[in-house]
Amino acid sequence: MTSIQEIASKYFPGTEPCRCGGAHSICLNCAKCRADEPDELYTPGDPIASIIDATVLKADATDDDIRALCATANEHDTASVCVNSHFVPLVKKLLTDSVKSCTVINFPLGANSRKAVKKEAKAVIEAGIDELDMVQNIAALRSGDWQMALETIKSVAIQCLENSVLLKVILETCYLSREQIILSCLLAKKAGAKFVKTSTGFGSAGATAENIALMREVVGPKLGVKASGGIRDKASALSMIDAGANRIGASSVTALL
Repeated sequence: MTSIQEIASKYFPGTEPCRCGGAHSICLNCAKCRADEPDELYTPGDPIASIIDATVLKADATDDDIRALCATANEHDTASVCVNSHFVPLVKKLLTDSVKSCTVINFPLGANSRKAVKKEAKAVIEAGIDELDMVQNIAALRSGDWQMALETIKSVAIQCLENSVLLKVILETCYLSREQIILSCLLAKKAGAKFVKTSTGFGSAGATAENIALMREVVGPKLGVKASGGIRDKASALSMIDAGANRIGASSVTALL
């Protein structure tokens, strides 16, 4: 089995050691060095609600669904509410200050052009979003064009860094090999993202503890790891946390609590 360090050296050859604790060991020369930032790890004893992104992304969602979602998020003080961008203005009106607003781009297929993704990011950032979950360029990655995959993330990450928006990169792990998951984590980290995330919830499978553990090992403690897709009860959420997740995406918030 090829090690994480060997994969990192294959794509990003260098000799300078990393300072951020990632298993890639060599410095990736990231767009944003996070070595001196606080760890992105779950603190045992913290309420599970504090790391939940309360989510409604279904095609038939209505204003009433979003109002109910925001009421639940406000009641339990979740980390954020994640919705399609049409609902961002409504969410911004309904959420308390402690609950962040979040939306998705290049969603759910991860096959839009870099320019389209960049413009989509600009639009939602201008709408005042606090957090942004983007699907990586799955088509480019699976076709072997990892440079385009990197540039697509970077085109969004730069805007997020300039506007203090937290960026999570959705890998869609169900379509990736182990090496592709590792490479995807490296690309997201190098591009300047703050989190890596397992799934859209629209793929052939969702989060697994095995993939969460691998993602956490690759990125180290300074990046966040979000588990999403198929997490419908407290036991599932706890298994993801035990594996290394510090954020959970879920549409069934009360079931997790």
